[in-house]
Amino acid sequence: MLLRHTKTEVMEREALTINPAKTCQPIGAMYAALGIHGCLPHSHGSQGCCSYHRSTLTRHYKEPVMAATSSFTEGASVFGGQANLVSAIDNIFTVYEPDVIAVHSTCLSETIGDDLKQISTKAKDDGKVPEGKYVIHAATPSFVGSHVTGYANMVQAMAEQFAESTGNKLDQINIVAGWMEPADMREIKRLAKEIGVKIQLFPDTSDVLDAPQIGKHVFYPKGGISIPDLKSTGDSKYSIGLGCFSGEPGAIALEKTCKVPFQTEDLPIGLRATDRFLTALAKAAGVKIPDSITDERGRLVDVMTDMEQYFDGKKVALFGDPDQLIPLTEFLVDLNMKPVHIVSGTPGKRFEQRMQAILSETVPDANIKNGPQADMYLLHQWIKNEPVDLLIGNTYGKYIARDEDIPFVRFGFPILDRIGHSYFPSAGYMGGLRLAEKILGVLMDRQDRDAPEESFELVM
Repeated sequence: MLLRHTKTEVMEREALTINPAKTCQPIGAMYAALGIHGCLPHSHGSQGCCSYHRSTLTRHYKEPVMAATSSFTEGASVFGGQANLVSAIDNIFTVYEPDVIAVHSTCLSETIGDDLKQISTKAKDDGKVPEGKYVIHAATPSFVGSHVTGYANMVQAMAEQFAESTGNKLDQINIVAGWMEPADMREIKRLAKEIGVKIQLFPDTSDVLDAPQIGKHVFYPKGGISIPDLKSTGDSKYSIGLGCFSGEPGAIALEKTCKVPFQTEDLPIGLRATDRFLTALAKAAGVKIPDSITDERGRLVDVMTDMEQYFDGKKVALFGDPDQLIPLTEFLVDLNMKPVHIVSGTPGKRFEQRMQAILSETVPDANIKNGPQADMYLLHQWIKNEPVDLLIGNTYGKYIARDEDIPFVRFGFPILDRIGHSYFPSAGYMGGLRLAEKILGVLMDRQDRDAPEESFELVM
């Protein structure tokens, strides 16, 4: 039956979320922590919480995700988990030997009121943190925000608790990565190298969650930003935060703690967002964008021009994380498509403001909503009232796509039933080419499927 009982009448809901278009904060914190080399994420809560967060990341990346837990039982749930966390820090450094333990809270520990800063300080004062090792912490209560919020909180903690300012400015630019795939982080580094700019990208999950198979298990893969590089971000001459929800908080923290000026750009997804990011990076570094990058842009523009007739006027529904949906929607508009239904479970006023600005001329009456009640049920209702030609979102959209017989492109987090998202970038001009190809593929497959026999052509 799937979702065929979804009603078409849309009613305003204030306290009920049905099939949320998000997941909880600690998943984002755990993912961000994996972007530090030699880091073991630690979930301060029950074993069940940690198991869920690890399994979701493992299913998305098809890689083993290592993390520890404070393993709350009834006693810790009532009286607090300080003893559990102090013991855990001691055991982790003794047994697993990480360079960093990144502690994030959960609903349970936040409800009790555990003070992660105080507990981490006590562990250090008690000699549980070896010389040259580190414990960082971030508050990530699951009852507010989303996985994007948790990611941002952990990235902010990295900036606040690692960055150091020596007074000697370095010729490097910080790129505070919003939530993106390892392949996207790798593409950011490739573009910076091609332009000739030294960057410090953090967090950096490339070569961690897309690590090569070498025939043996490596507990701490070679990827991730190193501690010395993370400390040096306080001496960088500029920062660019990618994404106002997930990247900007880290850039703001660097400005407050180390006086590093910053600007915020969208994740470089699609044509114009990539243009803005590369222009900002080149300007901050005082370099010119080389012809090789201009040629990549030209190839994307060529495909957009050649294939315009297949994109033109197609209605799209999309859901996911705000920092990804904002530039993606802009890219769809550049393809002459019409994003008509957009939901994101992550709260924040800036999302609707940006969306309305992007769509004001082309789709002024688009349905846009974010926050707790911006859920998959609402999206399905909108689609029933105004059908679309394409659905874009994570794996959970497959049920709507099947029920409504809509072509479906998987994009965002989590993608549990396909591979490739962690290996092939969506960022940059080459990522834009991949997105355009994926969209074209499902639209042209549908055209072939539905064509009457006399219109079934070899060359479309």
